[in-house]
Amino acid sequence: MSCSKYMPAPVCLIENDENGKLHMKKEAKAILDGINEPVVVVSVVGLYRTGKSYLMNRLAGQQSGFALGSTIESKTKGIWMWCVRHPNKKGHTLVLLDTEGLGDVAKGDSKNDGWIFCLAVLLSSTLVYNSRGTP
Repeated sequence: MSCSKYMPAPVCLIENDENGKLHMKKEAKAILDGINEPVVVVSVVGLYRTGKSYLMNRLAGQQSGFALGSTIESKTKGIWMWCVRHPNKKGHTLVLLDTEGLGDVAKGDSKNDGWIFCLAVLLSSTLVYNSRGTP
């Protein structure tokens, strides 16, 4: 069963606490535990304010869902998850992971970028590295 009927919108999968530690959210774990079909996990990583959330909304077949910012301030914190029906593979769930932007000096802890990037790589079937110019 696809978890899309349980997820009308994205939920936080990995959050940053006030001490800069990353934690998995129980709500997201429960959703993932409820999936009983193959999953395809697609993550997007890259610099902050480069359209990652917009891209993930489009992959979900939606105009909105993942938070979009209208300023230079980054919107996404941690890693957010949205489960939808896979558009091409019947009986598969597409798990979209939208990560917080890399390189945001307002965050203060540059180690956080490395942890977010590593988690996205490890969790993904497919990783999209969204860059400005040549990586």
